Amino acid sequence: MKVARVIGNIWATRKEQKLSGFTLLILQRINITTGEDDGAPIVAADMIGAGCGEMVLFVGGSSARSAAGDMSLPVDATVVAIVDNFELPGCKRE
Repeated sequence: MKVARVIGNIWATRKEQKLSGFTLLILQRINITTGEDDGAPIVAADMIGAGCGEMVLFVGGSSARSAAGDMSLPVDATVVAIVDNFELPGCKRE
């Protein structure tokens, strides 16, 4: 699993039929230790109703398809949890 912040939504009126009913979010992966952005934003299918600005956990590859409930879905990333809080021993988070 990886940690990201939801930074936007994607609306697509025409898409692969298997994606019908899925919300697509734009995620910015973050470094959990520093809180800084980590790489380019990605698009992920949302399984749990995450909203803009929330910190989430997401999975990629075959785990993303498995989390979405269908190994034939054309997804490479799926949001599986909204992070309420976290703690790192020895690290102070602001």
